[in-house]
Amino acid sequence: MKTRKLGNSNLEVSSIGLGCMGMSFGYGTIADKNEMIALIHKAVESGVTFFDTAEVYGPYINEELVGEALAPFRDKVVIATKFGFDTTGASALNSRPEHIKEVAEASLKRLRTDVIDLFYQHRVDPNVPIEDVAGAVKDLIKEGKVKHFGLSEAGVQVIRRAHAVQPVTALQSEYSLWWREPEAEILPVLEELGIGFVPFSPLGKGFLTGKMDQNTIFDSKDFRSTVPRLSPENLKANQAFVDLLTVFALRKNATPAQIALAWILAQKPWIVPIPGTTKLHRLNENLAAEAVELTAEEIQEINTASSKIAARGDRYPAGSTKLINR
Repeated sequence: MKTRKLGNSNLEVSSIGLGCMGMSFGYGTIADKNEMIALIHKAVESGVTFFDTAEVYGPYINEELVGEALAPFRDKVVIATKFGFDTTGASALNSRPEHIKEVAEASLKRLRTDVIDLFYQHRVDPNVPIEDVAGAVKDLIKEGKVKHFGLSEAGVQVIRRAHAVQPVTALQSEYSLWWREPEAEILPVLEELGIGFVPFSPLGKGFLTGKMDQNTIFDSKDFRSTVPRLSPENLKANQAFVDLLTVFALRKNATPAQIALAWILAQKPWIVPIPGTTKLHRLNENLAAEAVELTAEEIQEINTASSKIAARGDRYPAGSTKLINR
């Protein structure tokens, strides 16, 4: 696979990473551990060097899975994990400096490593000044326990304030053809400051693959069952995005998912999407998106057509801590 640098940092990763959350959290069932280790190994063999996890996924078991799977390849891969939730409570936020350092120590053990390559604040904590958060990670970097500092779903001012204390290597936020909000203010600031961008849900939580419709029923334990944008009536309304991708998929001898990823890759050279999957054929499909080249005219055509489609439904349920600072 080709590689990309995240902003002005020296952090170079595969142009498409692998989001590992769904292997053990979020979708109602926990995938077979051995199968997921095999999947991660296949990703490494295919050239993926960028793997994303978090302590809250499980909690804990996803980090343990990723740590075990990547132990044989540790010097060849970049592992990103996150802090910021109080896993002992009802998903309350907690980015107090002392807690960040406790999380780092625990994550190092679960990941079977002596350094975290990229340590994100999972969500902005309104009760802790971002300067204190950045300072805590700066300490961890000085101690050699963390290499790079990241933020997730942070707004412009938070990014600027954090970056002034400890340079931010990457921002991870949702971004896809049907969630383009970061383009207005976030991407220009990242470009100005030399910060890389790591889109999560680049396939719209699976919707942009074209494998869902208004009749799709999610398991009650699948977090997508609570997502307003994925309700039956909104799935029907949002189908126009999939129809658009399908037009280009047929034209380019690709799949809708590959067009969706190729579109993201074409936006900026410092953007690295992290689609997640538990299926080998989906992994192969996603990674093949790197070879799909969209011309400037095709990108403009997609942008023009998609700008005329209004996405229906919110990204998260009302009151969710995931909406902090958005």
